[in-house]
Amino acid sequence: MTDLSQPPPYPEGHHLLTGKTVLVTAAAGTGIGFATARRCAEEGARVVLSDHHERRLREAADALADHLGEQPATVLCDVTHEDQVQTMVAAAVADGGGRLDVVVNNAGLGGTSSLVDMADDDWHRVLDVTLTGTMRCTRAALGHMYEVGGGVIVNNASVIGWRAQPDQAHYAAAKAGVMALTRVAAAEGAAHNVRVNAVSPSFARHPFLAKVMPDDTLAEMEAAELYGRGAEPWEVANVIVFLASDLSSYMSGEVVSVSSQHP
Repeated sequence: MTDLSQPPPYPEGHHLLTGKTVLVTAAAGTGIGFATARRCAEEGARVVLSDHHERRLREAADALADHLGEQPATVLCDVTHEDQVQTMVAAAVADGGGRLDVVVNNAGLGGTSSLVDMADDDWHRVLDVTLTGTMRCTRAALGHMYEVGGGVIVNNASVIGWRAQPDQAHYAAAKAGVMALTRVAAAEGAAHNVRVNAVSPSFARHPFLAKVMPDDTLAEMEAAELYGRGAEPWEVANVIVFLASDLSSYMSGEVVSVSSQHP
C-alpha cells in the first residue's frame, strides 16, 4: 500500500512549456516560487527569475544553473514599486526575444495578528505586496500580452482566501482579493487571447516556514491535511505548470485548490 504521508516521486518533464518564456516573481528561496521556476525550466521554458532579495536571487539562479546547466536571467524587483515592476516585465520581454508568454505572480507577504490588535501599517504592508503587487504585475503583463496577441498569467492565492483562520485577516483579505482580481483579469483578457488563473494552496511546507512559525502550529497544519503532510512546493508548482501550459487552454478565471484538507 502506498504511504500517503510521503511525497510521490519527483516528476519528469514532458516538454509542456517548450519555446515559452516564463517570468516568476518571488522566485528566490526554497518555496513555491523557486519550485515553479525549476519545474517550468524542466518543462522546456526559458525562465526569468525575479525577487527583491539580491543575494537569495543570485543563489536561486546559481542553484537552477547547477541543476539545468544554463544560467537563467534574473531581475531584482520589489512589487510595491511600479517602476520596478515595469522594468522587470520589460527585461523579461527582452530576454524572451520580444515575447513574454507566461507570468507567475508568486510574490506575497503574510503576518500574524488578531484583528483587534492589527495596526494600519501591518494591514497595508500585507495588502500592498500580496494584492496590489499582484495587480501591478498583472497590469504590466497584460499591457505586453495585449500587444503580442496572447499569453498566460497564473496567480498564487491561498485557501485562506476561502476559509477563515484566526489572526490572518490581512492575508485572507489579500488572497481573496487575488482570487477576485484573477476573475476580472480573465474576463478582460479573453478578447485578447490572454488566460488568467490562480492556484490556491493549503499548506506547502519548506524550510523557511520553520523560521516564521512554531513547530506546534506546523504540526497542527499538517494534521489538518488528509495525507498527514504538507504539499511539497513542487506539487503546487506542477499545477502552476499545468495552468501555464496549453493543456489548460479552455481554463480562464479559475481558482484551483491545491489541497488535501478535511472539508
